[in-house]
Amino acid sequence: MAEKTGRKKNWISLSVKLNSVIMVLVMILASGLAAIAYYVNGERVDRFFKENTAEEALAIAYFMDGDVVEKLLTAVESEDFQAMHEKAEETDDEAAVTDWLKTAGLYDNFAALNETLGSYRDNLNAKSIYIQSVKGNRGINLVDPSENMLYIGSIEISADEFDAYQTNEHIDPTVSTTEFGWLCSAYEPIYTSDGRAVALLGIDIDMNDVMRERQQFLRIMLFFAAMLMIVAVLLSIRVMRRMATKPLSMLSKAVDGFADAKGGYTKEDIISLPIHSQDEIGDLYKEIRSMQGRMVEYLDNLTLVTAEKERISTELNVATQIQAEMLPRVFPPFPDRHEFDIYASMDPAKEVGGDFYDFFLVDHDHLALVIADVSGKGVPAALVMVITKALIKNRLTMGDTPGEALQSVNEQMCEGNETGHFVTVWLALLDLRTGQGVAANAGHEHPVIRRKDGQYELVVYRHSPAIAVIEGIRFKEHTFEMQPGDTLFVYTDGVPEATNSQNVLFGTDRMVEVLNRNPDAGPEKQLGEMKTAIDEFVGEAPQFDDITMLCLKYNGEERA
Repeated sequence: MAEKTGRKKNWISLSVKLNSVIMVLVMILASGLAAIAYYVNGERVDRFFKENTAEEALAIAYFMDGDVVEKLLTAVESEDFQAMHEKAEETDDEAAVTDWLKTAGLYDNFAALNETLGSYRDNLNAKSIYIQSVKGNRGINLVDPSENMLYIGSIEISADEFDAYQTNEHIDPTVSTTEFGWLCSAYEPIYTSDGRAVALLGIDIDMNDVMRERQQFLRIMLFFAAMLMIVAVLLSIRVMRRMATKPLSMLSKAVDGFADAKGGYTKEDIISLPIHSQDEIGDLYKEIRSMQGRMVEYLDNLTLVTAEKERISTELNVATQIQAEMLPRVFPPFPDRHEFDIYASMDPAKEVGGDFYDFFLVDHDHLALVIADVSGKGVPAALVMVITKALIKNRLTMGDTPGEALQSVNEQMCEGNETGHFVTVWLALLDLRTGQGVAANAGHEHPVIRRKDGQYELVVYRHSPAIAVIEGIRFKEHTFEMQPGDTLFVYTDGVPEATNSQNVLFGTDRMVEVLNRNPDAGPEKQLGEMKTAIDEFVGEAPQFDDITMLCLKYNGEERA
């Protein structure tokens, strides 16, 4: 490998070949440069027109008599004028406006302003020059030589782009398209003799000819850019086909043929093509050949691994069956005993699990109940489970109390526990004659009990540490009493910790709620309904832990 990476490559890189083609394609950038030139030129032309228009508007506004404009504005804002103007607009009567101005002694002033603005408009070759007073979002039209007499006193609502301008103030020149085409517009305030801005002098310069010339320039440049692009693309296609496309197509077909080969792959299936280019494609061809060789070797090894996996799977199936047979599976387990009804189930997360349950008669009158959870999963946990189950049963049959049995098992499990496995256990002995019971809890889940005609409730108390964690500890015992009709439910953490696809836990509250949906149901039905509720809650989410449950209903003294 070191020899390969350290060897100096003496071929011409594919990137060099492609860069030669890209040099031709650089001509396409001419279109981009043309667009930039168009934009820059347009900005300069617009700026030139804006500056000139603004200067013209400022100069004309300077020579306007603001006091006369203010008198005219005051007159047209009066109720008398507005009433007359409204009727004149309805009848298209310009003479009424003229007569009103004459009567008010303002016609000569208006005529002088109108003539002056008309003279400026013609000399500057402007589209229009006008005087307007801005108040809020309204503009009151005063003088425009391009309009008739009805223009005086008419109201215009300001365009959206002028919302920021609510008074007569300087407005930056703009270039925009309107119903009259492209216009460059500028606005400067007209001041009275005491320095108040009473109106705006507006000027619109026609830019349609300028825009037509600019668009024609753009069309020509885009045409030449398109021609260059076509030539460059054709040339690129020809060169790329020869240098890259054809070899890659050959390589692709050969790889597909290798992938579609039927039966087992052999060394004869490895591709062989006339590709001799000293570039990246040549290297790719060599790497694919090498990969195919490794694939043939891998498939040979895979055959062996698959056979081994099938063997292990078969052994695991046997282990699953053996583990299931180690737990009580026949129900009812004691057909001739009527003091209690009992049912239990265990659903491992893997082929074999670490949870287990057990129940057996220590003597004629005492029933042992065990439910436990070994840390971890799979075969290691199952082995610990077998040992723990056997040790507990052995101690109880020897006469130990639950606490004594757990203490003895703990000492034995702590010896040589290099794997660090521990076991949580709930263990109880129930006197079938009296209903008196003794339980010990080694780090296990809290039991749930239901009194006759009542509701299931979680019995919470402080428990001891798990088995195989600390040597030399004593396990605390708890006494309890069951009356005829009472039901006991114990479980492993796989029940409350069942998780759905939203990472929400099933929880003990939901568990107790499911038990109380049908509290009078027997043990087997209760466990079936609980498993159904868990499956519906979890949905498509995978099962991460073993789910083990045991339910006992105490009936009292044996019936005659």
